[in-house]
Amino acid sequence: MIELRALTKRYGRTTAVDDLTLTVRPGHVTGFLGPNGAGKSTALRMILGLTTPTSGTASVCGVRFRDHPRGLRHAGALLDAGDVHGGRTARAHLAALAGSNGIGGGRVDEVLGQVGLAGAAGRRVGGFSLGMRQRLGIAAALLGDPPVLLFDEPFNGLDPEGVRWVRALFRRLAAEGRTVFVSSHLMSEMEHCADQLVVIGRGRLVAEETLAGFADRAGRSEVVVRTPDPASLGTALTAEGATVRPDPDGTLAVTGLTAARIGDLALGLRIPLHELTTRTASLEEAFMALTAADVEYATGEAR
Repeated sequence: MIELRALTKRYGRTTAVDDLTLTVRPGHVTGFLGPNGAGKSTALRMILGLTTPTSGTASVCGVRFRDHPRGLRHAGALLDAGDVHGGRTARAHLAALAGSNGIGGGRVDEVLGQVGLAGAAGRRVGGFSLGMRQRLGIAAALLGDPPVLLFDEPFNGLDPEGVRWVRALFRRLAAEGRTVFVSSHLMSEMEHCADQLVVIGRGRLVAEETLAGFADRAGRSEVVVRTPDPASLGTALTAEGATVRPDPDGTLAVTGLTAARIGDLALGLRIPLHELTTRTASLEEAFMALTAADVEYATGEAR
């Protein structure tokens, strides 16, 4: 488990993380989201003891990470796939980490196999693609078989097969009872692998809840209706208090009534329905709606 209590980091007059309190629990893939400059990377670095908080605390399994002996046995992390000496081979890089954390050498080849790099174990990392470096970083995170795992932008540089593999890996690790904390800008990937979300903006907590609950808070749920008589049905739905918006594809987007109530009204009026679907906000739509005030680097494009 990861716990942050009033965690704050200031750089001069700039507050990167502002009184952040949250808990990341085991058994879930928890997505960590926020606009650029929100403080995600700073928070991850404070969790791992790489950056010293101005105030507040960050703990891993109840203890500051830097106080854990042989830290890779307690938490594994991928923060920067490029932060590896290019002259070392993949096996040598992992062997150095294993030796400094009291991890047997056999584990090195085991994790290289898990991430699909067994055939590249003897190659120098400087010749690796970004996707291969990401896999090596994930191997390093898994090396100590830790109960807590943190990943910053793990999907960058991966091909479609690699993305699918990482999704499945995160879900498997969570199913084993581990704490899996994943920061990413790719909303579609978070939608596919996360079940819990932590969202921050300008260093402050915006949301800490399930993915479904976060999407519902965007207030964008509507019912899509397709009928050969949209005028008559639209009039009837408006009379019932619904808001009806005709869409360019010929459907009606209805808010204020459930799909069941719309179906009953259409049946009573003998108006045939060809489609009746409830559509909720995507994670991207919810994220944009609920963090709009926290975007630090907004473009001049119309929203």
